Amino acid sequence: MMRGEDVRVASALRAAYVGVILTSAGGPRTLAVDRAAAVLAEAPRLGELGEGLRKVGVFGRASTSEIGAAAQALGLDVVQLHGEWDANAISEVKSVFSGEVWPVLRLADGTLPPTAPALFEVADAIVLDAYVPGKLGGTGVTLPWRRLADELAPVRGRARLVLAGGLRPDNVGEANRLLRPEVVDVSSGVETAPGIKDHARMRAFRDAVRESE
Repeated sequence: MMRGEDVRVASALRAAYVGVILTSAGGPRTLAVDRAAAVLAEAPRLGELGEGLRKVGVFGRASTSEIGAAAQALGLDVVQLHGEWDANAISEVKSVFSGEVWPVLRLADGTLPPTAPALFEVADAIVLDAYVPGKLGGTGVTLPWRRLADELAPVRGRARLVLAGGLRPDNVGEANRLLRPEVVDVSSGVETAPGIKDHARMRAFRDAVRESE
C-alpha cells in the first residue's frame, strides 16, 4: 500500500493484512519508514471495527537491527522477508521481533528448493512468489499451482502458506482451490499503476476468494 485511502478500502473489505514495502526491498512501491507510518495509520487497530488489520512490513536484505527498529516504529505484526534468508537468519529476526516472520520463496519453475523444509520448520508462514530476475515481487507472474500442490504436500502443516505471484480477480479462485493457502497476497493484480489500487478490482478479488472457499 502507498495510499491511506486504499488501506481504508482494504479494511472495509475485511482484508486480514495490509502491507507496506520498505526501502530495503526496492522497487516502485517502496516507502520510507515515516511515509509508511502515515499510510498504516489508516488501518484500524486490532479489536476495532471487527478484527482490524494486521500490519505487514516487506523487507529486502536488511540487517536484523534495521528490521527490528522499523518493526517497532511501525507497530508491525508481520515482517515479510525477500532475498536469501536461511533458517538461522530467520531465527535471528525472531530474536528482535515478537511478531510473525514470513520469508519468501521465489520459484522459477514450481519446484521447491532444498532449503524449503528447514524454512517451513522455523517460519510462521512461507510466501510463495514467482522468480523474475532483478525483481523481488509485484511482477504479475503466476506460479504453476497444480504442480506446486504436489511439491508442497510433504511440508504443509508446519508453517502456513501465503500465496503470491500474479494473483488477480479472474484467477485467484482457481489458485485457492488448487493450493488452499491460508493467505493470498495481491498487489499488481488489483492496481491501475504501481501502488495505485483499483477499488473495484479489490472488491472483485475479495469476492472471488470468498466464492472459492
